Parts: sequence; C-alpha cells; structure tokens
Amino acid sequence: MRSLAIGLGIVLLLWGAAVGLLVLLGRRAGARELATLVPNLLLLFRGLLRDPRVPRRAKLWLLFAVAWIASPVDLVPEFIPVAGPLDDAIVAALVLRHLLRRTPPEVLLEHWRGDPAILAALAGRRGSIR
Repeated sequence: MRSLAIGLGIVLLLWGAAVGLLVLLGRRAGARELATLVPNLLLLFRGLLRDPRVPRRAKLWLLFAVAWIASPVDLVPEFIPVAGPLDDAIVAALVLRHLLRRTPPEVLLEHWRGDPAILAALAGRRGSIR
C-alpha cells in the first residue's frame, strides 16, 4: 500500500509539473485540458459503465483493468523504479483504447466533458471522434 501511495504521489507531482510548464510556455488551453484529463476520464468511465448502449464486453474489460491495477500482484513488482508501475499503465492504456474503439461515438461524446479532439486522440482517431 505504501508503494502505491508513493507512486501516486510521483504521478501527481509530474502531472502538476507538466501543467505548470504548459502555463509557463503560454499554452493555457493545453494546461487546462491536461489538468482536467483525469477527472474527465473518471466521469467518462462512470457514465460508460452505467450506459446500456456500451457493449458488455467493453465494460468487462474496464472492470478487468480496475482489478488489475488494484491487485497487489503484478508482473513487475511496484518497488522497482519506473518499470514497477509500467505494467499497470500499459494495461490501463490498452483497455482505455479498447473501450473507446468499441463504444459508439455519440455515446462517448455524450459522457465526455472535455475537448472532443482529446477524446479522438485517446481513441487513436484523427480529427474528431465521429
């Protein structure tokens, strides 16, 4: 549990530093999108899990990812710097991409609170999500 708290603290510190750097570089819109990315993703996931239009298989993959990340058993132990949390990040990214590609675009846009271009980038689509 302690390593999870340390890892979360490091991620939050890096996230805050990236937002601050974007503000210093004059990219306020990018800083705002980065600052709201995690809350927007959490709201998206909550909405998609409750939406009957989302395929059941995509919901199962999302629940798998949550269980994987919460599990104390990892392929690479958490105490190994950088590589430790990497397996969790890879699983999270792959499941996120799968969920975004299997869900109808209108459902995604209905639950997404941020810029649609960010959602399109996360889904691996150019331009817009439609």
